[in-house]
Amino acid sequence: MTHFLKNVAFAGGCFLSSVAMIAADVPAAREALDFNPGWRLHVGDPAGAQETRFDDAGWKPVTLPRAWNEDEAFKKDIKDLSTGIAWYRKTFVLPAGSGGRKVFLEFEGVRQAAEVWINGKLVGGHENGINAFGLDVTEQVRPAPEANVIAVRTDNAWDYRERLSGARYQWSDKNFNANYGGIPKNVRLHVTDRVYQTLPLYSHLGSTGVYVYATDFDVAARVATIHAESEIRNEATAARTFVYRVKVADRDGRTVAEFDGGRYTIAPRESVTARASARVKELNFWSWGYGYLYTVTTSLESEGQVFDSVVTRTGFRKTEFGQGVVKLNDRVIQLKGYAQRTSNEWPALGMSVPPWLSDYSNGLMVESGANLVRWMHIAPWKQDVESCDRVGLMQMLPAGDSERDAQGRQWVQRQEVMRDAIIYNRNNPSVLVYESGNNGISEAHMADMKAIRDRFDPHGGRAIGSRDMLDSHVTEYGGEMLYVNKSARQPMWQTEYSRDEGLRKYWDEFSPPYHKDGEGPPYRDAPAPTYNRNQDTHAIENVVRWYDFWRERPGTGTRVNSGGVNIIFSDTNTHYRGAENYRRSGEVDAMRIAKDGFFAHQVMWDGWVDVETPRAHILGHWNYAAGVTKPVTVVSSAESVELFLNGKSLGRGAQSTRFLFTFPSVAWQPGTLSAVGYDAKGAKICEASHVTAGEPRALKLTIQNGPDGLRADAADVALVQVEVVDAQGRRCPTALNLVDFELSGPAEWRGGIAQGPDNFILSRSLPVECGVNRVLVRSTLQAGKIVLTANAQGLASAKIELDSQAVETTDGWSRNPSAAALAGRLGRGPTPGTTSFKVTRKAVAVAKASALDGGDPALAFDDNEETAWSGKKAVTFELSRVALLSEITLKTAGFRARSYPIRITVDGVEVFRGVTARSLGYVTLPLKPVDGRVVRIEPLAGSEARDAFGGITELVDQKNATTGEQNVGAGALGIIEIEFYEPAEL
Repeated sequence: MTHFLKNVAFAGGCFLSSVAMIAADVPAAREALDFNPGWRLHVGDPAGAQETRFDDAGWKPVTLPRAWNEDEAFKKDIKDLSTGIAWYRKTFVLPAGSGGRKVFLEFEGVRQAAEVWINGKLVGGHENGINAFGLDVTEQVRPAPEANVIAVRTDNAWDYRERLSGARYQWSDKNFNANYGGIPKNVRLHVTDRVYQTLPLYSHLGSTGVYVYATDFDVAARVATIHAESEIRNEATAARTFVYRVKVADRDGRTVAEFDGGRYTIAPRESVTARASARVKELNFWSWGYGYLYTVTTSLESEGQVFDSVVTRTGFRKTEFGQGVVKLNDRVIQLKGYAQRTSNEWPALGMSVPPWLSDYSNGLMVESGANLVRWMHIAPWKQDVESCDRVGLMQMLPAGDSERDAQGRQWVQRQEVMRDAIIYNRNNPSVLVYESGNNGISEAHMADMKAIRDRFDPHGGRAIGSRDMLDSHVTEYGGEMLYVNKSARQPMWQTEYSRDEGLRKYWDEFSPPYHKDGEGPPYRDAPAPTYNRNQDTHAIENVVRWYDFWRERPGTGTRVNSGGVNIIFSDTNTHYRGAENYRRSGEVDAMRIAKDGFFAHQVMWDGWVDVETPRAHILGHWNYAAGVTKPVTVVSSAESVELFLNGKSLGRGAQSTRFLFTFPSVAWQPGTLSAVGYDAKGAKICEASHVTAGEPRALKLTIQNGPDGLRADAADVALVQVEVVDAQGRRCPTALNLVDFELSGPAEWRGGIAQGPDNFILSRSLPVECGVNRVLVRSTLQAGKIVLTANAQGLASAKIELDSQAVETTDGWSRNPSAAALAGRLGRGPTPGTTSFKVTRKAVAVAKASALDGGDPALAFDDNEETAWSGKKAVTFELSRVALLSEITLKTAGFRARSYPIRITVDGVEVFRGVTARSLGYVTLPLKPVDGRVVRIEPLAGSEARDAFGGITELVDQKNATTGEQNVGAGALGIIEIEFYEPAEL
């Protein structure tokens, strides 16, 4: 059977999202229909499945989105996920009145490739496995009331090759790109007039759609100029004259602006771009944790009648990238967040979840203190992009890559997916950055990517760049994977720091099941304790790693670090290193149950730069066996922390890495363990506590679903939490009971995850871990009463009931998409008008430098971490003025492995003698305060080279970052960057 025709184009593409729907007051102007209902699925490749009369009665009924291998999510290692051919088919009827109109299909994405037939005719396909794509099926569909048949053949082979070129897709990689095959994303049907605003489908239709943006911001006055542009095509037989009108409505539906772009006349087979703009007052600017969105309706009107209308849901915000910092709405923000796999998956569902569950998951990132998510390697699906809009989470949006540059056709593929991702997502305010590579690319390739951004999103306020690119003059941001970078020019932030793993089941070595921290299988034939952590050491490591960025934050000098993203937020079905067959680096587990690291981040990240609301969190719990004496660690932003046990003070904790307070030996006794945080003046500013729970007595079930209840559409799910509780209803934190579930009514069991055979995927019995677990229940097409009962030996049972609500569908489509009820979250409030940080020190510039040997010492203060000075004799720096220096900050060559004995003098007076510490970037040396201008640094004997971070094996093995080791010889001092500081207030 021949699946491809020579006259059909196959390429990557993107399409109009669910936000582009018909305006309520013009129901005949345009239809944007939910096309997810009513499909049938078959795994295999039966002959003739594309034909209209093919019998698919025995195929499995499904509602999209649905990966055909969803059952394997978290059950199998990513490399073992099933691949092959799968078909999706359905019969549909167009809405009444569609005859003579344009008809388009939109697929948010397929994996890896798809061929689409309408009524037995091949109408197009898609191969890159990332972008949304759309097809013009106007000539193939039959008008109502005639039936149509759509058939889609998908192929998710790992080694799939592009048909025309034979090239592999660089991002089809078993390390990071979970292979949820088939149609795991949404599908829509669009019906428009013959003269219409195009859809953002450059690859397939050569069109760019609607572009909405704002300029000329006055943030304090809440004013900006709003612009709308629409590409318009005439596929009618006569010229058409129309007026281009724009209406802006707030989240409550109140019209805040109406304006037009004048009159246009468009001839048949021509395209024009209509534009309109207006100054708009009293705007609510989109911000971190403040997902304020507007609906912008762009309409084409002729003789007083609207004949085409597109609604774009968007937000307006001002951004700036420069002087080493990022600004959002004129306020400096240090980037804090997570590098998350784009699949963002759940057990036994993969990535195909209802929109409300995307909001729940992405909203938890914001709740943990994150302001940024860096999707990894490939562009996210539109549902996650729109979800970040609503929850107020900025995004780094990649196109498609692996961990290297590309050449030839593979580089062209990367340009194509970047172009299509930009066009498709340029109206989403949460998109802050376009990422051109998961590793550095050439300057020429960076210029290619920047040109694409400048062509298709010149006004969106989005930086474009790549990981690394430390000395690039093209990229607009940079930063290595983990090592700390700083700049006074383009912002630098880290893209994948804190790579350790820890299972949620393991509290500490004193709690059941008594896992010894670090115990587990080797990684790459070497011991791997960092990939087999307990919750407590995993959380501590997160604090230690963030401290590297916090101490170089904005406000600490001219050259600063702009933040970092922790890999990852939720445990993922990709690239594991520890005992399980999935990655457990998350701050929440795969069911989004928080680990201690979640709360540690809440403490450290509560603020735009500096901490704004002091917090404290005690790691672990307070249910131990009699006789246990253990260390207690408190994570707090207070200046000091005092620990109390049943009201008795245990003293103040030893502070380290700013946020950690340690109490080395605390004898357990039942009751209340409390941590009280104090400010520098001794005033109480925060408190946290753990209370000993009683003996396990019962199970407790709690349900969560979307804002309009559980939809009976065979795609919605309910998330049900099960806990073991004591007689007072308090969770028992060390319970590991096996729970048996019984489900009745119109629902499908999808289960949860736990440590054990096949990770308990789809099992009706699974244990709680640390006293809690969660399961998923999916609706069917039948509405009605659903009952879930949980039983465990020796515990009182629990039962919940819920009613699934009918969803109206017609002829294979619906006008009631599941995302329609979701509103933006405004919990953090608008961007504050105050400064986000306190200046803690001031940099003193260097006027000139000299060295007794070695190269050019100016390389040590050129704001370029790719260059360094090295020599075996003293180097002298003359400051631009006399200063009372308090600190010198250094990035030394070989910083993670070398320590340097040095002597420092200021105007001949010794102010420091000691050894530089090994680090993941910068070290700060305290100086004896001496007024002076000439600083001399003299290497002393005894330089030592020894890796201080051997546990971070992949940085060594994969050479994912440079330490500047190549810039210094044996016995020499190497300085990549040096900075001189005086106190902020003298």
